[in-house]
Amino acid sequence: MTRHSILTYGLLAGAALLVAAPAVAKKPAVGPAIQMSDGFRAATQAADAAIRAGDVSTAQAQISGLMPVSDFEAYVAAGLRFQLAVLKVDRQAQRVALNDMFKTSSVPKGDMPRLRYIAGYLSYIVGNYDDATAQLDYARTLGYDPIDATMLRADIAIRRNRPKDARGFVQQALARQREAGQPIPAAWYDRAISMAYQAGDWTELGALYRERLSRYDSAGEWRSALANYLAAPGMDAQVQLDLYRLQAANGAMASERDYQAYAQLAEKTGYSAETKAIIEAGRSAGKLTPTQAATAQLLKSATPKAAKEIAGLPAAAKKAAAAKDGSAAMAVGDTYFSLGQFPQAVEQYRLALSKGGVDAGKANARLGVALARSGDLAGAKAALGQVTTGNWANVAGFWSVWVDQQSRKTASTPAVLPPAG
Repeated sequence: MTRHSILTYGLLAGAALLVAAPAVAKKPAVGPAIQMSDGFRAATQAADAAIRAGDVSTAQAQISGLMPVSDFEAYVAAGLRFQLAVLKVDRQAQRVALNDMFKTSSVPKGDMPRLRYIAGYLSYIVGNYDDATAQLDYARTLGYDPIDATMLRADIAIRRNRPKDARGFVQQALARQREAGQPIPAAWYDRAISMAYQAGDWTELGALYRERLSRYDSAGEWRSALANYLAAPGMDAQVQLDLYRLQAANGAMASERDYQAYAQLAEKTGYSAETKAIIEAGRSAGKLTPTQAATAQLLKSATPKAAKEIAGLPAAAKKAAAAKDGSAAMAVGDTYFSLGQFPQAVEQYRLALSKGGVDAGKANARLGVALARSGDLAGAKAALGQVTTGNWANVAGFWSVWVDQQSRKTASTPAVLPPAG
């Protein structure tokens, strides 16, 4: 069900309740002067009963025969026309009926703000965007300005081909929802993400995806977010590789393309053992086959290189320890990382940072991931938090969401106590 269909149901059901009460009012035994004649009241009660029974033809006949002679009777007749239009799903007739109600002076003051908002929504639905905006403005002056109204203003701006205005309204709606402490619907994130993408605002796009993933974190959500974000301009192969690693960590490798792209990136960046492991994992998952030419050739090339890569690590680590700067330790840490030997990678990244001469953003990002994969979630969060600029900040941000999710899972897992001695 779309946001508009949900909104329509809630709005119009509520509006029908607002306008229904006067129509079925019974003649009071004592009290103020009767505002409806007995005949008019009987006819409205018959019309209301038909509406409640879903009998459109009887309701139509009863309502068509109403002859209001007072302001209040005109208000009641318009209310019944609105209820009938809701039953018939006739948006234009609903809007006309509301306008007829507004022409009277009998609309309760407490109902007017919401009814003006509903009028704005209906005007939007029938394509009268000027009136829709005017009605929303009117409702706001009366103190009724729900967050849905801000999203509706965004919809109006889109229909008017004003994407910049629409994006501003969506941003306002998300900000208001956050301030209210309310969860943001996935569809609202999707709207904001689409607008950020169209505007080429990759910084906001990444932030929105990370916020969305913190609330909607299935493997499919991760795959969609990372696949879209990987299209960001100016992203080097090392950054892309770490996002594919994150996709794999979330169990979100779902296609031949996923495994092939990951394997090609690992090979491009010089990690032969990781290339080999990815292709083998893809085959085990049934996403890659031995007869697939591209990955078969990659595997053939990577296998002997992987053996040399692993065999050379002890000597490389010894040289890194004696080096004047941290670049050699960084390279060794990256190799350990690619092998999934995360505690050893942590040691090398810390050495690289202490010696200096390395990209601190990359080093801290990978240190954070290696700590997380080693089980030190608190240390991981601290290291990732050190990365605040450039594409590595986005890598750190996405991995931080993953770390938070692992922390929640750990906190929710009951401790296993040893048996009593």
